Amino acid sequence: MSPASSTTTTKSVVTPKLDISKLDRRIYTPHDTPLEAMPQLSKALGNKVNLFIKRDDMLGLTGGGNKTRKLEFVLAEAIQEGADTIVTCGAVQSNHCRLTLSACNKEGLDCCLVLEERVEGSYHPNAGGNHYLFRLLGAKSITKVGLGEAPKAVEALAEELRKQGKKVYCVPGGASNELGATAYVGCAQEIQKQAAAQDIHVNTVVCASGSGGTHAGMSLGFSSDPNTNVIGISTRHPKDHQTEHIYGLAQKTYSFLLKKNGMDASSSSSSTATLPHDAVVVLDDYVGPGYSLPTAGMEEAVTMFARLEGILLDPVYTGKAAAGLIDLVRQGAFPEGSNVVFLHTGGAPSLYHYQPIMPSMEDAVLPPPSDAPANKRRSDSTSMEEKKTD
Repeated sequence: MSPASSTTTTKSVVTPKLDISKLDRRIYTPHDTPLEAMPQLSKALGNKVNLFIKRDDMLGLTGGGNKTRKLEFVLAEAIQEGADTIVTCGAVQSNHCRLTLSACNKEGLDCCLVLEERVEGSYHPNAGGNHYLFRLLGAKSITKVGLGEAPKAVEALAEELRKQGKKVYCVPGGASNELGATAYVGCAQEIQKQAAAQDIHVNTVVCASGSGGTHAGMSLGFSSDPNTNVIGISTRHPKDHQTEHIYGLAQKTYSFLLKKNGMDASSSSSSTATLPHDAVVVLDDYVGPGYSLPTAGMEEAVTMFARLEGILLDPVYTGKAAAGLIDLVRQGAFPEGSNVVFLHTGGAPSLYHYQPIMPSMEDAVLPPPSDAPANKRRSDSTSMEEKKTD
């Protein structure tokens, strides 16, 4: 599927609207996050489409971000099960770990972190950004492991803590399970409510696609609307891999919520028991050379959002997703006059860790549209995580 066709496809099957109000939930943000127009960015890109932003960077807990929504549901289950200790994992500058630790402090729970070094040499025990916040917020332990080793390390740490008498609950990376994805079914419904109040119809939502809970939940949440498409911009994995991962999590979440709504998938008709595959769209054109590795498109997007709308993005997730958004607008992938929402999933605290790779103050002029592909790697081949020193 081309980028252009992914923005205009009408879904083959429309799913029923799902009620998430019956699920146990903690409240870390007692209000909706804003749905705002981005007039200056729209103007800079030719006013061909109307750009909006869903400000989930303004969610509660330390520094905000999408994991706050997910943790409302995930930690509710942990508390219900009597947990006194949370173990979770993420990358060395994990937004998820920051917010899980913050939520644990609110709930009076211990929190132990396992950090996966996805780029060799990127872990620094005294680093800034999120890692500084891990220390400030008081993580009970921080364990650094190599690429792909986090799941086993989490289980081993949990078992050790249980032997010490702790009641441990393990939160998956990104809080990306059925409960976490459910939070973004709720976000999709929140956007629909806000858009209706502003008398607009959302044609397309663009979001980052990483651990998957956010993208899966948004895809499921908007699957009840045949005329709104969700595009996930992969920040790490190839399109085929990520599409199957997102679809699998969305289908699990759908089955979970059907049961919660008294519509068990096993007894539902074939047209409603299975989420249509065309509900999930992934583009991998903006990953560049790999996870956390900078691209020209990302740097341009971070700069444009900051200087045109006063909004901070992070270089790893929202920066690359925004690079996809900008490139799609320039390609003419969205029909003229479309209403396109960018989901801001937070992450700004990590920007301060990666500051050395961003434009200098002397670079006061917005970069012109680049002739280079949006996923072109910087001439400096050092990763963003390696650029930062102690």
